[in-house]
Amino acid sequence: MSVNPQPWAPADRVAWLASRVKHRSYAEDVLTRIDALRARFDVSEYGQVEYQGEAYPLFALRSRNWNDALPVVLVTGGVHGYETSGVQGALDFLEQKAESYAGTVNLLVAPCISPWAYERVQRWNAEALDPNRSFTENGSTQESAALIRLLAPLQGRVRMHIDLHETTDSDETEFRPAKAARDGEVFVPGTIPDGFYLCGDEKNPQLDFQNAVNAAVAKVTHIAPSDDKGEIIGSTVVAPGVILYDYKALSLCAGMTDARFTTTTEVYPDSPRATPEICNAAQVAAVCAAIDYALQA
Repeated sequence: MSVNPQPWAPADRVAWLASRVKHRSYAEDVLTRIDALRARFDVSEYGQVEYQGEAYPLFALRSRNWNDALPVVLVTGGVHGYETSGVQGALDFLEQKAESYAGTVNLLVAPCISPWAYERVQRWNAEALDPNRSFTENGSTQESAALIRLLAPLQGRVRMHIDLHETTDSDETEFRPAKAARDGEVFVPGTIPDGFYLCGDEKNPQLDFQNAVNAAVAKVTHIAPSDDKGEIIGSTVVAPGVILYDYKALSLCAGMTDARFTTTTEVYPDSPRATPEICNAAQVAAVCAAIDYALQA
């Protein structure tokens, strides 16, 4: 007779946290690059996350000469700390492309929302919670609450929000099994798509916008095909390389504003056809295409 799995007890969470190991440095990988951009952008600390005596400052970068008459575009990365190109792609965009939009939009970029998880290459924060399921009214994690406070003065003014993510093999080998164990559920194996895809908002799909972003990315890397069910990660493909989630119902980062144009990128870094450089470039191409479309619409 099968036994129903049990959700994690407090001791399980303690054991999980104790086993998390630092693999890289937020200060070296992210903060040094932000510091180098201070002469080109307005940099502000919008909060910090604190776990076990460690404090991580959170930074956002804005266009110089912010003009309230211009539309606001929001770029977020590193909501899931282990999704490296989300962070590095946001920083690459700032270094390589952002200034070309001066005078046309107000840019707001939060490149690494979950620094504790970035250092430990984790999806969850130190409380074994997924920040990208916690963008509730006031935020149910430190990471989401800080970003919600940052965006509060801009509610109703954001025209476009692109949230930069990856889908990795470790989703299937580590994080989905861990989630099932944490929640007392049976893990049902799935498949990881080979290629780039987008997740739009089920309540506001904007498929022309999604298609324009994918068309730009396709010049950099391949778009993920649907599986034999016509799905990507269990969701119906509604356009090539596009699936939809209910952003608000799932409390996703990309649903935190009422922007007309919203999308979540998903890069596949484990593809034999990809490199870190390609993944970062795909994120930059997606950001630029998203801004360009939003400005023309």
